[in-house]
Amino acid sequence: MAAYEVYFKASVEKDFWDIPKKDLKRILQRIKSLAIEPRPSGCEKLTGRERYRLRQGRYRIVYSIMDKNLTVWIVKIGHRKDIYR
Repeated sequence: MAAYEVYFKASVEKDFWDIPKKDLKRILQRIKSLAIEPRPSGCEKLTGRERYRLRQGRYRIVYSIMDKNLTVWIVKIGHRKDIYR
């Protein structure tokens, strides 16, 4: 299985500002693992969109997968109550 490249949407940088460093470290490790397995157990496909959601503690990582290009795009990271606004 080929490894995927992981990219961040420009707006994701702002999402990092409010996350404590210990949580941010775990989130980044989880994102790194998406390069090996973009659809890990526990991820959920969002209805009506070609996006997925993955939990890391009390935070959610929303991302899309481009299988043709072997890329994963991180779209949003945030607390579960902030993701769906």
